[in-house]
Amino acid sequence: MKRTSRTSHSDEEEDSNWDAWGAWSECSRSCGGGASYSLRRCLTARHCEGQNIRYRTCSNHDCSPDAEDFRAQQCSAYNDVQYQGRYYEWLPRHNDPTAPCALKCQARGQNVVVELAPKVLDGTRCNTDSLDMCISGICQAVGCDRHLGSHAKEDSCGVCAGDGSTCRLVRGQAKSHVSPEKREENVIAVPLGSRSVRITAKGPAHLFIESKTLQGNKGEHSFNSSGVFVVENTTIELQRGSERQTFKIPGPLMADFIFKTRYTAAKDSTVQFFFYQPISHQWRQTDFFPCTVTCGGGYQLNSAECVDIRLKRVVPDHYCHYYPENVKPKPKLRECSMDPCPSSDGFKEIMPYDHFQPLPRWEHNPWTACSASCGGGMQRRSFVCVEESMHGEILQVEEWKCMYAPKPKVMQACNLFDCPKWIAMDWSQCTVTCGRGLRYRVVLCINHRGQHVGGCNPQLKLHIKEECIIPIPCYKPKEKGPVEAKLPWLKQAQELEETRMATEEPTLTYSHGVPFCCLGCAVMRACLGKKVGQLRETLTALSFEDLNTKPCDFSEHRSSVFGGYSMQRYPLEVDVYLNLRNDASPSTFLSIYGMHSCIVIFGDVLQ
Repeated sequence: MKRTSRTSHSDEEEDSNWDAWGAWSECSRSCGGGASYSLRRCLTARHCEGQNIRYRTCSNHDCSPDAEDFRAQQCSAYNDVQYQGRYYEWLPRHNDPTAPCALKCQARGQNVVVELAPKVLDGTRCNTDSLDMCISGICQAVGCDRHLGSHAKEDSCGVCAGDGSTCRLVRGQAKSHVSPEKREENVIAVPLGSRSVRITAKGPAHLFIESKTLQGNKGEHSFNSSGVFVVENTTIELQRGSERQTFKIPGPLMADFIFKTRYTAAKDSTVQFFFYQPISHQWRQTDFFPCTVTCGGGYQLNSAECVDIRLKRVVPDHYCHYYPENVKPKPKLRECSMDPCPSSDGFKEIMPYDHFQPLPRWEHNPWTACSASCGGGMQRRSFVCVEESMHGEILQVEEWKCMYAPKPKVMQACNLFDCPKWIAMDWSQCTVTCGRGLRYRVVLCINHRGQHVGGCNPQLKLHIKEECIIPIPCYKPKEKGPVEAKLPWLKQAQELEETRMATEEPTLTYSHGVPFCCLGCAVMRACLGKKVGQLRETLTALSFEDLNTKPCDFSEHRSSVFGGYSMQRYPLEVDVYLNLRNDASPSTFLSIYGMHSCIVIFGDVLQ
């Protein structure tokens, strides 16, 4: 049956057949946390409700570092007792999950584990990493407050039932850039009192510790193998592998530790760190300042000062501002000197409404102009602490006198609306119906209310015109409309001969960059003078020289065929000639070489 030190009052009130509790027994241990018990007896023959024994913890102060483990003491007591005809030196077997309160011991140097007693002595820890203790063979919960049945836990800062406000988590990583020229480098400083320290170095650099005590003693500590070490009364566990070192320190550190790297190879190393750093500077409230008056009712305030916890001395306030979690307490205000003033003091006439001096108050100056006309700026104002004298005068006084009241804000955001910006209207229609032209739009400077204003940056103004392309071929207007390739070309030319102007320039469609006249005068002459059956024969009979060097005379065709257009001679490329020689039909030949105009004009002839 589980028994604890806590006996509820309701049990005793419901059953009055119990005698009074007896005196507490001697503590089971002299240090390190033991147990004591108290008994009571039932006064009637019938069964009494509740327990007849209660427990409490005792001797909760820590043992000296050289004191032997309590479970180890109990095991060594059997060294003089034979076990199976032999004597053994027994060592404790800790953290048995199945029977944490049984005395299990192991023979030194042998794989012999024996349960030497079913129960350990009261006050023995159930596990090495817990304050829970065995009471009458049962593991009982013990909180960090050392009370049986308590579930209070230490926070990350080591404060029992704390809220973690007295320390701060520090974590991150840093690159170590040691070299033959710079053989050592400071990586991270872990101050005294830090807990849950874990430092891991990845890379070839050697990680070591430089310690500094409060007394100013310095030391250097380097380790070449894994193990558990003690540095400045602080236990350190080192795990060392190939290009990886990890220091684990439960803490608290008993000195400042500076982790440093030393050069071993030409390669950078990365150091990761994690620890809870105590807030070494905290605010402490001061005593109250003297009363503002000696009679008639006044007030007095206190303040807060920054204190170095380790050195126990007052330091400048900025040390406490270093920690965001460390909030300066507000001053306290209280009344003082409430006795009426003598009427003969010559300063103040006692009146029912004037027994108390008005409290100091904050007065502010006007806001400054906003730092920006739009888009968000800041403006400031200053404050002074003023006090009304006994004669009604408003005097400026020290700021601490107004600290009982929150100081109004000295800075605020202003002109949060958007700045004017360029807004573009829709584009106009293109200025042409074919080919390349222009289109336009209106661009206005619009403010946050949608009004047309000034103030926009001219360099950011959107362009108001741009080129546009209508994907329709452009042809010069003809008096009788465009020529369509429905009739033989010569007939079309004759019909249009009278209406053409000698000065009109043709607009020819290009394909693959080859103009209409690129076939040369000989091929053109063949196109003009032959019919379908004769065209191929004429073309194939022409020599390469005919195509490229033979002079052209289009006089007989100029008016009827070209309509007065000025023709130029363009040499025929060699591959054109070879293509024609390879049995290519005229229509295929012309289409391959992009003669769109020629195909249109001679469409009927070459089909």
